[in-house]
Amino acid sequence: MDEALLRSLTPGVLAALVRRGADFAAAEDAVQDALVEAVRVWPADPPRDPKGWLVTVAWRRFLDATRADTARRRREDLAGQEPAPGPSAGAADDTLRLYFLCAHPSLTPSSAVALTLRAVGGLTTRQIARAYLVPEATMAQRISRAKRTVSGVRLDRPGDVATVLRVLYLVFNEGYSGDVDLAAEAIRLTRQLAAAIDHPEAAGLLALMLLHHARRAARTAPDGSLVPLAEQDRGLWDTRAVAEGVGILQRALARDRLGEFQAQAAIAALHADARTAAETDWPQIVEWYDELVRLTGSPVVRLNRAVALGEADGPRAGLAALAALDDALPRHTAVAAYLHERAGDLGAAALLYAEAARKAPNLAERDHLTRQAARLNARGRR
Repeated sequence: MDEALLRSLTPGVLAALVRRGADFAAAEDAVQDALVEAVRVWPADPPRDPKGWLVTVAWRRFLDATRADTARRRREDLAGQEPAPGPSAGAADDTLRLYFLCAHPSLTPSSAVALTLRAVGGLTTRQIARAYLVPEATMAQRISRAKRTVSGVRLDRPGDVATVLRVLYLVFNEGYSGDVDLAAEAIRLTRQLAAAIDHPEAAGLLALMLLHHARRAARTAPDGSLVPLAEQDRGLWDTRAVAEGVGILQRALARDRLGEFQAQAAIAALHADARTAAETDWPQIVEWYDELVRLTGSPVVRLNRAVALGEADGPRAGLAALAALDDALPRHTAVAAYLHERAGDLGAAALLYAEAARKAPNLAERDHLTRQAARLNARGRR
């Protein structure tokens, strides 16, 4: 069973049911039923038109679920007027359209992000909660409320561009983490969005994605362990993606409408511009983090700024900036460990690395932090 094919088809199938008049929550339930049926049937009897098959089965499931409703006849009439779309149906991309529909005016931005990641991105509630830095139970409640809000509402008004960009950004980050490979799809959709709308932040987001994606081949060692940015083989970076990202960013910045994605892309571009880690322009990176703090006020941005400050002005400066932040922030302990090691306090750094490993959100990060603690402990025994 090709799970990647199912993931790529799901948004278009969901969009087809919504266009036919199904409310969002019922449409998603029907699509999930169709996916389960596909997993059962396709291995022995693969369809010639996978998307058309899914649309047909999902629509039947929807009609079965609503047969007692008086609106059934109207929806069946709509279905009779519109043929089931195949892989090439329509000039507009169903997935992109569905992103906008999920960013509906009746939803808060956070709910729109969560609902879109679940319904369009195909992420689990746990993955979305981790991306959003909230408990899983909280995210489950948020998604349920969002579904109830849009149930019965015709999603025929596009949502806010900023919300759509945030969705794409989180989808890319989840894909880039390796849990779900959605990075390429996020880049495709963002490229299409940037071409379709006149918005420098859409261009900034595309540049950011390309610049981060360019480093992907160097982020892990052959054994699957994480390779920190400073230790990456820069010869493995995709220079074409870097050049494209920098060009897109320069054109966006020239419009003098700075936003957070452009600022993040500028930081990524400075990393890409350095031939070695030692040549990184950390003072300029700190300045861009100052801009990001001004734009967002995000504690995560302040945490990253503390790392950059530690590189630009020394680890003690970084630790002073870190001390002003809530130590419950994700990665706070790992940053503290790194800065303590840079400051020469290896005993404290080893303890902090071990503590950070226990808090790590995934196995790869946990393994990396455990290795760092073991390395310092081994040095201490010499």
